Amino acid sequence: MSDPTADQMKSFNQQVIDEFRANDGVVTGQFAGAPLLLLTTTGARSGRQHTTPVVHGRDGEDIYIIASKAGAPTNPAWFHNLVANPEVTVELPGETFTATAVVADEDRRARLYAQTVEQMPGVGEYQAKTTRVIPVVGLERTRS
Repeated sequence: MSDPTADQMKSFNQQVIDEFRANDGVVTGQFAGAPLLLLTTTGARSGRQHTTPVVHGRDGEDIYIIASKAGAPTNPAWFHNLVANPEVTVELPGETFTATAVVADEDRRARLYAQTVEQMPGVGEYQAKTTRVIPVVGLERTRS
């Protein structure tokens, strides 16, 4: 099967978003049982809000996400958006908060990526499929 088109991905993501919101974070399909969050970024060029379902990990109380794009040669659009505009909104089951996205330095990235591979071995295949270093991003809650 060929790679999905942008419209197909947008439609798929919207179905996951709708199911997540309707069922307090519980989804079916390929993300069933995965630690999922909804990440809302501000478009780097458009300035529009974009929400994307993203699998996340925890490092103590900290939440992090991996910009794997399933091992594609380029980073996902949401990564470019949060680098340009690091203030994001995070939706977890029963909780929504604002956060600052911080790209992990080399040491933290290596540790968190390895931790994720232990928990979700399929993630390890993504790095093997690409020459780029897959970024890891911490989501630091905004303190009011």
